[in-house]
Amino acid sequence: MVPTVIESEGRGERAYDIYSRLLKDRIIFLGGEVNDTMASIIIAQLLFLQMQDPKKDINIYVNSPGGSVTAGLAIYDTMQFLTCDVCTYSIGLVASMGAVLLAAGTKGKRYALPNSDIMIHQ
Repeated sequence: MVPTVIESEGRGERAYDIYSRLLKDRIIFLGGEVNDTMASIIIAQLLFLQMQDPKKDINIYVNSPGGSVTAGLAIYDTMQFLTCDVCTYSIGLVASMGAVLLAAGTKGKRYALPNSDIMIHQ
């Protein structure tokens, strides 16, 4: 179930699913296993935000145990292709391909919350 938020706009109210509302503030949530479906959604969101304003930062919150290397590299390549800075935040568990995507953030704009766990393979 995806939570809905209600926002007052001018003369009325509008309901958003939480991920759409976060996207409006240039926040992408990358949660769960990295796969082709997730990659397509994340890439589309990144490109949409780049087209909206190529100078504003995009914020990605990562909570992922990893997953498909090819899907993850598609997201990684897109992050590197963008002209805007991408800030990455580790929340919860970030492992394997999730850690690669966390590290793909712009230098100086990569963060880990105090109780997050980050795992990279040897």
